[in-house]
Amino acid sequence: MKTTIPQVFGDAIRRDPAAPLLTWYDDATGDRTELSGATLDNWVAKTANLLVDGVGLGHGDAVALLLPPHWQTAALLLGVSAAGLAADLGGDPQPVEALFTTPDLVERAAGWSTLDRYATGLLPLAMPLRTPPDGYIDYVTEVRNHGDHFRGAPVDPADRALAGPIELSHHDALAEAADRAAQLGITAGARVLIDTAAHPEATDWLLAPLVVGASIVLCANLDPSKTEARAATEKVTLTLV
Repeated sequence: MKTTIPQVFGDAIRRDPAAPLLTWYDDATGDRTELSGATLDNWVAKTANLLVDGVGLGHGDAVALLLPPHWQTAALLLGVSAAGLAADLGGDPQPVEALFTTPDLVERAAGWSTLDRYATGLLPLAMPLRTPPDGYIDYVTEVRNHGDHFRGAPVDPADRALAGPIELSHHDALAEAADRAAQLGITAGARVLIDTAAHPEATDWLLAPLVVGASIVLCANLDPSKTEARAATEKVTLTLV
């Protein structure tokens, strides 16, 4: 088993860079976004460069991601990992070096101590916010200014991957993800449709599929009447609802 999140993601890209790796649906907005491994890698690299070159973060710093399941959340979590930083996925408020959230969660985010705050609307077509909340920079606008390739130092398996109440190294986070994949029945080569309401934790909807070599169809506000047809269209082999 690969022992760091960037290694696992790199393997997913190399298997077939042009194949869909993460496909996003939101039945409340009608949004569908398909990201190949190469496209998601571009967002991940830009995010890592934003964190290192834009924000000035260094190895081991913590970044809070107060965000629901979404393809941009995946890009941010993988970008944080690529940069050698630790992702805090929204436990109790604590000091962090940077924070990313949505306008809907700004009130909750106010309890977190940090100087660098970014917001995203998680909008269709990766549209920027019309007006970011006061004190926030728009992530979508800012990340596009950064390079498509990240040349940072390799991450060590013992490095902290997840911060917060329960801190996990890359090795331990991936071991937990592999256990969850086994529990959920996710296997290599599977294409997994995942209901975000049933599986809101990033270990389930992102890391578990990636660690075993599966691709993801991530569905928010899932309309049950559309599940069967969507599974057929997306060539889904496993449905987690």
